[in-house]
Amino acid sequence: MKAKEWRDLGLEEVEAKMGQLRSELFTARIRKETGQLENTAKLRTLRREIARAETILREKQVSRSEPKASEGQR
Repeated sequence: MKAKEWRDLGLEEVEAKMGQLRSELFTARIRKETGQLENTAKLRTLRREIARAETILREKQVSRSEPKASEGQR
């Protein structure tokens, strides 16, 4: 997924998708160690997707907690 597609998702959807990616990464790591993973580049792709999801999740959390500009200044 591209970053724009991640931003279009809701907060709960991002968290759910990130959980799926983490479990997929775990499975891929196990398969790599047992010699069953043919495409080892998938590990790198999954790690980057997780990082992208965490970044977008953090952006959404910060934007929800920040006060509006008109409220904070006088």
